[in-house]
Amino acid sequence: MTKLNIHEAKTHLSRYLHKVQEGETILLCKNGIPIAQITPLPPEKRPKYRLLGLAKGLGKVTDKFFEPLTDDDLPGMGL
Repeated sequence: MTKLNIHEAKTHLSRYLHKVQEGETILLCKNGIPIAQITPLPPEKRPKYRLLGLAKGLGKVTDKFFEPLTDDDLPGMGL
């Protein structure tokens, strides 16, 4: 188990996350007092691949999207 102060964890988070992936537990401390623990997920909870299509059906692109912009459209876009 590795003990870290919060500043060290923030500064080198990616380095310590690699250790967590390898199975190590990280104990986060504030002023030397443990306040949190980072542990690896069990293998059955780890995603094997990135899930695609999570936002499917939440939006729609209409034909108006493909129409050219007019001068009236530009002020609303900050241009």
